[in-house]
Amino acid sequence: MEKEPRQTGVILRTLASYAKVTMAQWAMFLLSIIATLAFVFFLSFANPYIVGLIIDRVQADPVAADQVLTVFGPYIVALIVVNALGQLGSKLQDYSVWKLEIRANYLLATRCFDTLSNQSMTFHSNRFGGSLVSQTQKFISAYATLMENFIYAIIPIVMSVVFTVVLLASSVPLFVIILVAILVVYVIAAYIMYKRVLPMNRGAASAQNALSGELSDSITNILAVKTYGREAYERKIFDQVNQSVVAADSKRMRASTARGAVTSTIIVFIMMLAVIFITGGNAWFGISAGTLVMVFTYTYSVTMQFNRINMLFQSLNRGFGDAHEMTLILNEPRLVDDVADARPLKVSEGRIDFERVTFWYADANEESQVFRDFTLHIPAGQRLGLVGRSGSGKTTLTTLLLRLSDLQEGRILIDDQDIALLSQVSLRQQIAYVPQEPLLFHRTVRDNIAYGCPDASDQQIYAAAAKANALEFIERLPQGFQTITGERGIKLSGGQRQRVAIARAILADRPILVLDEATSALDSESESLIQAALRNLMEGRTSIVVAHRLSTVASLDRIVVLSDGRIVEDGTHQQLVAADGEYAHLWGRQTGAYLGD
Repeated sequence: MEKEPRQTGVILRTLASYAKVTMAQWAMFLLSIIATLAFVFFLSFANPYIVGLIIDRVQADPVAADQVLTVFGPYIVALIVVNALGQLGSKLQDYSVWKLEIRANYLLATRCFDTLSNQSMTFHSNRFGGSLVSQTQKFISAYATLMENFIYAIIPIVMSVVFTVVLLASSVPLFVIILVAILVVYVIAAYIMYKRVLPMNRGAASAQNALSGELSDSITNILAVKTYGREAYERKIFDQVNQSVVAADSKRMRASTARGAVTSTIIVFIMMLAVIFITGGNAWFGISAGTLVMVFTYTYSVTMQFNRINMLFQSLNRGFGDAHEMTLILNEPRLVDDVADARPLKVSEGRIDFERVTFWYADANEESQVFRDFTLHIPAGQRLGLVGRSGSGKTTLTTLLLRLSDLQEGRILIDDQDIALLSQVSLRQQIAYVPQEPLLFHRTVRDNIAYGCPDASDQQIYAAAAKANALEFIERLPQGFQTITGERGIKLSGGQRQRVAIARAILADRPILVLDEATSALDSESESLIQAALRNLMEGRTSIVVAHRLSTVASLDRIVVLSDGRIVEDGTHQQLVAADGEYAHLWGRQTGAYLGD
């Protein structure tokens, strides 16, 4: 009993999201409703009504051949006008719904993009990127599904009953009462079965999202799959997830088929009632032939509309199921969010302070702390190296500075400004960040270099590429700077991708620089050439350099050695080597000069 209210709550939030984008173009929405009413009334009800009048007039008394146009002319004109208005309503219906969907798709896609792009890295690291794309697409397409069902099915179904009752109540009240009673039973039965199918549809949508995520994960890592000869293994995993989709869809299909059998039986009963009433209507109640024609036609029209309810509920199930997961995401609070009055960061010197920082990841617990009561002062303009074994907290420290995660306790200050009180965008616009894995887009080399400075001139971009030792290999590419790098820069080697990322940081020219293993993918020759460029780049800037390769940090102003989230050593390269501690051991292992055990 607890699951259903939650599901209902998600449906209401989905409808609220769709209602918001619909009301943004309320005039077009109103036009679609009016057009639908016109279409249903004129073609399904006004037409038979006029034909019934014609039949009654024919029965009244014979009409001479030369009087046909005179007597029936008004009816003919009325039929032409009614059909013309009905067709106009049909075309306006299609036009308005199309316009609604185009604009709504834009607004919904924008909202999904804004939500996903502003979520924390913890949020993204716990989800498949391909699954998020799939959920976004389904959420957008679900709007069209629900809107089209509302305009093309729900309104016609409701209005077919309303028009039938209004047009027949005065002439055949008993039939109308019985018909409405049966239709109420039909709706109740359909709704009860709809509620049973709803969770099944959610399960089917979740299975589809899992399938998209698995496919994305496998294709994204296709090089690992091929180089380890694991195609069969990945095929097995994919088949397991795919079988889950088949099972979920089959379960939903069986439930929908059972619902269809029940509702179809009621439809047959309604038509049987109509036939009995029509055959005996004149004898029992003295109802005219024209009215009996209207009774049959209207009843048939109603049953045809209600016959769509099974498909309607199935489509609504699918629509709400497709929208379910993205609706939850859209209503999920941000793990990292700006405060209400967030100020922009203003860097005057570039001084950085970590004050009594305590941190553990949002999906971990307090016992899994990365830092506890951690303090570090970095003077303005200092070039600081962070070293230590894997898992010591080096990269986590840089992500906290970028505020990709929020602290549990303590503060991080830049020029005495608490970054938790600053806007995230302004913070990151003052930091040039080069991660261990180069972050390249499926765009041109030029676009990737200019990403942090989109207004840069070609001359500035070339200069940045030259300083990063990237110009030579770029000019050898098929289209030079206009070469598409491929998804995640797959067309470039690891060292080439890293140099493009470094060129981006050089061009961005920001007061604070963070290099997280930025030279790890470079060969020795490229590294030596880039070290000079990085020294020039770091000059006068507060720089944090994370490195396993100690030659990268040996010439820096200061080196901090981390172990289990604590500072175990702090000094220059010469001081730390002379101290014969953790750093000296690491240095000795990398240079081959073992300085003790």
